[in-house]
Amino acid sequence: MLKQMMLNGAAAMGIEMTEAQAEQFETYHGLLIEANRHMNLTRVPEDLRESADRNYLDSIAPLVHDFPEASRIIDVGSGAGFPGIPMAIMLPQSRFTLLDSLGKRVKFLQSVIDTLGLNAEAIHFRAEDAARQPAFREQYDLAVARAVASMNVLCELMLPFVKVGGCLLAMKGPGLDDELASAEAAIETLGGGAPQVFALPIPGRDWDHRAARIQKLRPTPDKYPRAAGKLEKRPL
Repeated sequence: MLKQMMLNGAAAMGIEMTEAQAEQFETYHGLLIEANRHMNLTRVPEDLRESADRNYLDSIAPLVHDFPEASRIIDVGSGAGFPGIPMAIMLPQSRFTLLDSLGKRVKFLQSVIDTLGLNAEAIHFRAEDAARQPAFREQYDLAVARAVASMNVLCELMLPFVKVGGCLLAMKGPGLDDELASAEAAIETLGGGAPQVFALPIPGRDWDHRAARIQKLRPTPDKYPRAAGKLEKRPL
């Protein structure tokens, strides 16, 4: 049933989804429910429609817009895999890195990647530490995140991963405009350009979900990101 919900929902959004991709979402949902019996990964609504809309269609909603071409994408703070796993299902040509600071979540993410055969890897790091590693720093065309932190903190976590010319995509709620106003100094300091904001509607829902896309114009200064305590207590 979830398979058909995904096919119908994607079609209503104008997103082309194959039967095989819809089956991958159904498998992912089953893996998530099973894992949640043993560890609290995320809230999985009992109602399938709620899961389809809130977790899966919401994660791929940015594909409706002029989605940037990206060969390497990092999901910062992936958690139970949103939006990284759904995006990896829909964008098999892109190589995904799913970053999370909790080992049990990383283990779950890697098991999903292996089961679904995704072009992805899960890595166990705090974003503040990973962004200082040469293997990850300014190596990605796109960094994505969904409801991880406020924009001034999020920019410091995400922009160091992005190549000059690439961009970050932050999926947020109705408070996005206020968050961006508070993040102007951070965006400038970290090498970002003027944010572009667009809506992420889900058919049949009145949610005010939006996203900010920020292009990386200049390299991020070496001293960023700062350690977790400084970053959170004294955001830019």
